[in-house]
Amino acid sequence: MRRLTHAVTPPEEGRRLDGLLRGALGLSAHRISSLKFRGGILLDGAPAHTDARVRAGQVIEALLEDAPADIAPYALPLRILYRDEDLAVVDKPAPLPSIHSARQDAHTLENALFAALDCPERFVYRPVSRLDKGTSGLMPVALTAHAHDRLQRQLHTADYVREYLAVVEGCPPELEGVCAAPIGRAEGVRRCVDPAGRPAVTHYRVLRRSDNGRSLLRLRLETGRTHQIRVHMQFLGCPVAGDYLYGTPLEALPGRFALHSAQLQFAHPVTGQMMNFESQLPEALEALLG
Repeated sequence: MRRLTHAVTPPEEGRRLDGLLRGALGLSAHRISSLKFRGGILLDGAPAHTDARVRAGQVIEALLEDAPADIAPYALPLRILYRDEDLAVVDKPAPLPSIHSARQDAHTLENALFAALDCPERFVYRPVSRLDKGTSGLMPVALTAHAHDRLQRQLHTADYVREYLAVVEGCPPELEGVCAAPIGRAEGVRRCVDPAGRPAVTHYRVLRRSDNGRSLLRLRLETGRTHQIRVHMQFLGCPVAGDYLYGTPLEALPGRFALHSAQLQFAHPVTGQMMNFESQLPEALEALLG
């Protein structure tokens, strides 16, 4: 069980408990309602009503509890860059699905992380931003509902930075630029640039051009549409190498393509501390540059 606490300060005296649960502890209205229903909100150790007025020096507690896990472990070596009771940051290999589903067997990052964390009884997998099966690299996973709520609020803000490395066929028309092309649905799982689609913005910079016609790009997402980088690179005339949906598959990259989540920055969902993680381009992708 995760226990969040807050000691009421003199300036907060007289405020309602629910206001401090939202502000000081960062709980969502849905989470507060759930806690209230099962007696998970305490004031000085005793269950409290959320409309109670607090006094300076009182201690607010929120008892966060997840349902027992119902998931099979998958013994796959994982590089876990960070782990505490709130979140884990994993360097996902590819090809590997990010999440278990009715159409997907137990060979997923979800099952592998469950095994790597020694199969905790109340494990609930909450990816903050998922990577495609064919994409490798850094991926944050919240381990509590509270951490997930807080990290989801950071998405698409200046605090949450996602940068990728991609080997592409050819090179964009400019060595540095922004692709601001809206993305909509196409046939099946595919997406496409569509004037009626949702806004999508990708910043890119060419790091290297190789003699074999490929280029290495660094990309930063301002939005997070499905397949955004892959669609935007195709739109710019330089599809991601090996992309079996938006380009041409490569025998050298079975089941994956040349896209890697290389940098991740965000504020810790509980402490607020800024965190920064980096992952190098995999050797198989580096080899594509000759």
